[in-house]
Amino acid sequence: MYFYRNGVFFLLLQPLLIFVLQILYVPILTLRTIFLVKNQTRAAAGVGLMEAAIYIVALGIVFQDLSNIYNIIAYVLGFSVGLYLGGKLENRLAIGYVTHHVNLNERSDELVHALRNAGFGVTVFTGQGLNSMRYRLDIVSKRSREQELMEIVEEIEPKAFMTSYELRSFKGGYMVNSMKKRAKKFNSEKNQEQAKTGDSQ
Repeated sequence: MYFYRNGVFFLLLQPLLIFVLQILYVPILTLRTIFLVKNQTRAAAGVGLMEAAIYIVALGIVFQDLSNIYNIIAYVLGFSVGLYLGGKLENRLAIGYVTHHVNLNERSDELVHALRNAGFGVTVFTGQGLNSMRYRLDIVSKRSREQELMEIVEEIEPKAFMTSYELRSFKGGYMVNSMKKRAKKFNSEKNQEQAKTGDSQ
């Protein structure tokens, strides 16, 4: 028992435990913040329970002996690594929806059809620019498909000016169910084409 309390094993065990707890704590904190921003309060409350428990345990170990520099270093390093992993987790989960504005110099029916066939909801607006008429596409997509949408726009209209922002909430309309059906159909057709290409090779 003396060895475990005063030996090298105990000296390394505490910092390692603190480091692991911090790596878990910060991504969970990130996840809880995401749920709150997305107005998913129940999920945020559930994640918050785990966050609080881990925080109390890790901080309690550090406060037991503030002269232990290894514990403090482990706490700081764990927090830093946890922030990095939390950012990766946020990008990987890609929770929620995004609205995109695509501004065009000329009307592009090809782009509109390509986006709709891929399962994106598109609304076309016409407005007066400085010297000519301008066209704007309003597109709503899941964050997980944002890169796919941008690739379609870049391929068909590489000179398009595009902005995007996250939706906190929305209500009404048939948008979500319609997008799911069209996306499912698009992915099915895409898989069939890839299968045919593979067979021909």
